[in-house]
Amino acid sequence: MKYKVIKVDMNSKYYPERLRNIDSPPKQLYCLGNLELLNYKANIAIIGSRSCSLYGERAAKDFAYNLAKECVCIVSGLARGIDSFSHIGALNAKGKTIAVLGSGLDNIYPKENIKLVEEIIKNNGLVISEYPLGTKPLKYHFPARNRIISGLSDSILVVEARRNSGTNITVDFALEQGKDVFVIPGNIYSKTSDGTNFLITEGAIPVLSYKDILKM
Repeated sequence: MKYKVIKVDMNSKYYPERLRNIDSPPKQLYCLGNLELLNYKANIAIIGSRSCSLYGERAAKDFAYNLAKECVCIVSGLARGIDSFSHIGALNAKGKTIAVLGSGLDNIYPKENIKLVEEIIKNNGLVISEYPLGTKPLKYHFPARNRIISGLSDSILVVEARRNSGTNITVDFALEQGKDVFVIPGNIYSKTSDGTNFLITEGAIPVLSYKDILKM
């Protein structure tokens, strides 16, 4: 690995204050990149479907780009789809972004995002995991990872998700942690938006522009 991995435990000055108050805070974080982002002034998680539509891709990039331009750090999980496009949107704005992995930092998943990880680090972003080097991207790691995504963030934005999506796990964590949940409405006939539209009926906050989030 060409980048140095730094371990941040709960006694470190860099340990995120936002994570100290969640249930089951990670005992340590393995980090690549800008440690200052662990306690950045304004964070929002942008999450959604791995199999998103062109609408979802555009919305993720657009919201991430504009929020990053407003000095908001974009937090996501480096997964295919909405997560990746959110990181890319932040990078396009030359803004800040944090990627939270469900594997060791030497086992980037998905592998096609290795270049994206390098871009995040080169552009003063941060890639983190609670799992030590050598840990494989096992399925059960990702739901646990989601508590860190929401925990690091002041609020979350769901761009596009199916009704029974894993995105709902992050939403549940966010609600438990007292975070606002924003949702971009979608086509009522689209399976990739039935989850997001349902969240709105359950009380999530619909947004039509990044400015709606900044007003809150």
